[in-house]
Amino acid sequence: MIEALKYCIPALIVLAATWLVMYKLFKNEEQKRLWELKKAAQKEISPIRLRAYERLALMLERTQPEHLLVDLDVSAFTVQQLQQRLLQTIRLEFDHNMSQQIYVSEQVWEKITQARGQMLAFVTAMAIQLPPNSTALDYAKTLLTAYNTNGETTNQVALRALKEEAAQLV
Repeated sequence: MIEALKYCIPALIVLAATWLVMYKLFKNEEQKRLWELKKAAQKEISPIRLRAYERLALMLERTQPEHLLVDLDVSAFTVQQLQQRLLQTIRLEFDHNMSQQIYVSEQVWEKITQARGQMLAFVTAMAIQLPPNSTALDYAKTLLTAYNTNGETTNQVALRALKEEAAQLV
């Protein structure tokens, strides 16, 4: 009995040590494979993410009053028509780029949606504060003046956050 234990105990110790070494080796190989897969996926995802950042930056730029008004013949509209056109353009820009949210962080997407909401509210507030006999040209001037004297806008805050996050990819 004691003679059998003399052989069994060292054999069990060798077996346990072998199992531990093999377990760590396999675990290490698995982590290495996962890292390589992640690295390969990152090579494919990074260009897509950068294009998403570009599109969102373009959307934020396009939804600023000076860009919204540039292609419009303002004199052909009433204040209400121009307001509706601007609101529609902002909504369409946002809706067109909504799918890009999967490529940015939750914090950046939140800033972008805040920028959209603030711009919609700003366009509406500027129309409401005008006197009843105002022209669309008066409205456009009011929009541009108020926007440019507001200090840092939510569009600029969102754009800065977007740029900072995109810089981390490069």
